[in-house]
Amino acid sequence: MKNATNAAREDIRPRVERFLAGVQKPSRYIGNEWNVTRKDWDQTKVKMALAFPDIYEVGMSHLGMRILYHRVNHHPEYLCERVFAPWTDMEQKLREEEIPLYSLESFQPLRNFDVVGFSLQYEMSFSNILNMLDLAGIPLYAAERGPEDPWVIAGGPCAYNPEPLAPFIDFFLLGESEEQLLAVLDLIAEQKRQPLPRREFLRRAAQVQGVYAPELYQVAYQADGRIEKIERADEEVPDRIEKAMIKDLDEVLFPTQPIMPYLEIIHDRMTLEVMRGCSRGCRFCQAGMVYRPVRERSPETLWRQMDALVCATGYQEVSLTSLSTGDYSCVQPVIRGILDKYKDERINVSLPSLRLDSFGVQLAQEVQKVRKSGMTFAPEAGSQRLRNVINKGVTEENLVEAATAAFKAGWSHLKLYFMIGLPTETREDLDGIAALVRKVVDIGVKSGRRNVAITVSTSSFVPKSHTPFQWEPQDSMASLEEKQKYLKERLRDRRVKYNYHDVQTSFLEAVLAKGDRRLAKVLLLAWQKGCRFDSWSEHFRYELWLQAFQEAGVDPHFYANRPLAGDDVLPWDHLSCGVDKEFLIGERDRAMQEVTTPDCRFGECSGCGVCGGLGVDIDLKG
Repeated sequence: MKNATNAAREDIRPRVERFLAGVQKPSRYIGNEWNVTRKDWDQTKVKMALAFPDIYEVGMSHLGMRILYHRVNHHPEYLCERVFAPWTDMEQKLREEEIPLYSLESFQPLRNFDVVGFSLQYEMSFSNILNMLDLAGIPLYAAERGPEDPWVIAGGPCAYNPEPLAPFIDFFLLGESEEQLLAVLDLIAEQKRQPLPRREFLRRAAQVQGVYAPELYQVAYQADGRIEKIERADEEVPDRIEKAMIKDLDEVLFPTQPIMPYLEIIHDRMTLEVMRGCSRGCRFCQAGMVYRPVRERSPETLWRQMDALVCATGYQEVSLTSLSTGDYSCVQPVIRGILDKYKDERINVSLPSLRLDSFGVQLAQEVQKVRKSGMTFAPEAGSQRLRNVINKGVTEENLVEAATAAFKAGWSHLKLYFMIGLPTETREDLDGIAALVRKVVDIGVKSGRRNVAITVSTSSFVPKSHTPFQWEPQDSMASLEEKQKYLKERLRDRRVKYNYHDVQTSFLEAVLAKGDRRLAKVLLLAWQKGCRFDSWSEHFRYELWLQAFQEAGVDPHFYANRPLAGDDVLPWDHLSCGVDKEFLIGERDRAMQEVTTPDCRFGECSGCGVCGGLGVDIDLKG
């Protein structure tokens, strides 16, 4: 029953508290943190559970979850509470004791909420979504839910190709949800007052920009397995779903009283979002496409938010976050303003992303006067040819300049990130990685740094939707493993540590990232066999996934390793991030010609279509 009494809600807490001492990190499951929001259940018109399909420490570090929690609870008639994926020991206890998955604020079972909203940050969390629904006692398939069940919705970057989850989610939210989610909750409030049949409600929800209800669209397949067409199953919904977007970041609410966890989380510090979007145009980067266009917050807004965060938290570090913080036009005055005002409190500023040049090092010197941490650069590829292919926009000279400045400024430990398996990659490109690393080591030694230490990390290229490389196949697992082994031999040096990603995980990520609705059956079978926490190496069970593919009669290589033609119908063709498909095709062609496309913020418009298509005028504040 959704209108459970306070007495009924109190039944779960004592039952949980009896066994919490026997699970790892029980503070993940108790709630009651500082700055938490509590509302009267019976006095709110719509109750939402914000669900993150990973553990507490990961979900509580995610800024988007904090923003939506704050935004919904700011509405006087709506309530928002949190729930995270329980670790395996907690799941076992919940199942043994027959306790449903509950929210942290009120210990209310998820099935009593009006809406459960999942955050889709990475494909390897998909099995956790099914597991959380099952733990909550909510039917897995959307078609099997009745009027007493909550609406199950989802949003985040993976919503740009949510097709493997389509049968399990009532509707997805594409884009930035600060206002979009409130419009959806308004419809749910009206639905509670005057209920409509399910189909009619979904039609109404689909009128909100960025809302995608999969059952209102149908997919036809060709004999060879390719998609023939995707079309509306209802004339009242749009042919193409356009993402929702915030035009002015200074005008939207920001969580300046964030919840303070009892245990250390992944990013345990204050957060200021300086801008959204990135216009550098790396051709492998989904975030750089789907979060366009660039929009900045003014320094004045950021300073006000900083004052409030310091008063509300007690943290001694603040992170200036964005996809490319070094490109924020007012980054230097904002940093100086914060350091000058809070020098007595010894508050440190961290930058999650630095430009690969001396300017980035100068910024790092400025912000790390209080506490010096590591320095990270991402050349991505080992040769200039391949960096041109991916449109990285940096040169070997940039890396040499940045490394030289970093060692002179006092750093001894640098981290370098590369990607292997990129389109057109050759053995010479791998040799280039090794040569660059040796050059950086030599720079450190010649600069007089003691204990020079270089950490090299390589990830495997995963083709993602809405990028110029969405048509490209992923390199085979055998090839990726051979390349990792080759680099390991080439990077043998006591001053160099080499880390690389598991290729089986990268392969499954590619399958899900490029997949269609036929993968839903595979996902269900894999979960039933015990798959969960697939992004955690100690829990990833590749053999179970292979069994699921076999039983479902689905070939995973059809998705990950098959090149696509420009005229192929893609599973996400009806979902728009605002960037024109023609632009992406053109960028793919330019990549194969090793031609770069300049950053449109500092040159001519590249014609991606996002500004005109979404009616946005770029206004860089500062």
